[in-house]
Amino acid sequence: MLKLSSHSGHKFTATTLVNDAVKRGGAVGAFNVILIEHAEAYAIGANEAKLPTIFQISENAVKYHGSLKPIARACQAIAEDSDVSISVHLDHAEDENLIRQALDLGLDSVMFDGSKLDFATNVSKSAEIAKLCKQYGVSIEVELGEVGGKDGVHAPGVRTNPAEAKSFVEATGVDLLAVAVGSSHAMTTRDATLDFALIREIDAAVSVPLVLHGSSGVSDADIQKAVAAGMRKINIATHLNHVFTDEVRQALSGDPKMVDPRKYIKPARKAVASEIARLLLLLG
Repeated sequence: MLKLSSHSGHKFTATTLVNDAVKRGGAVGAFNVILIEHAEAYAIGANEAKLPTIFQISENAVKYHGSLKPIARACQAIAEDSDVSISVHLDHAEDENLIRQALDLGLDSVMFDGSKLDFATNVSKSAEIAKLCKQYGVSIEVELGEVGGKDGVHAPGVRTNPAEAKSFVEATGVDLLAVAVGSSHAMTTRDATLDFALIREIDAAVSVPLVLHGSSGVSDADIQKAVAAGMRKINIATHLNHVFTDEVRQALSGDPKMVDPRKYIKPARKAVASEIARLLLLLG
């Protein structure tokens, strides 16, 4: 059992899990929860791998559900029942009111996404949110550089500058730094090209662990290279949705009369759990 000790009123935070991964020379897998079955699958996979993990609830997922509390409470309950340590993290939050809700609900980690802001504004807002999170004993992740999404992989010009990363971390006091190094959100193919030299340069420049967003578009081999270069939290979402949806499609096409959602979601949950175990062992 890998449950960790109390930390500032929480059993642990995402930063605790990341720092533990740093000590063992690996990284922590962080996986986005949309449905309760995602969280269940992630916990099953983490227990199988005997490695900690991070449940991530994005601002977009909150909008889908209509509010944060129900999905957050479900994730917390599943995490508490797990045999390994599982952090519950608010991901890509731009809304400060949502961040405050997450803190009051007892989530142990928050990502403030100020990547759309200019550098100075991102620094000031990130510092403000970091101060708030520290009052709650909660870890704070921020993003510098813009990790692309629906428009594809971002241009080299918006990749994270190591010198800016150093000054950003020093000025804000954040715990984790997401950087733009060639990956992109929402990729359904695994052919992103990472800049490993840039990862090493940023890692050498900053005093906090680095986070790789958009890892669904990165091959297994390149994920391992990224970890070796200094990435310590690896975010994966779209790839797992692909695994889940493929199983649902197969189940429904195999039986056109099927109407009980348990019959097509159960195999999807099982497939995702197996992939989580594989990914965690790849990272760990």
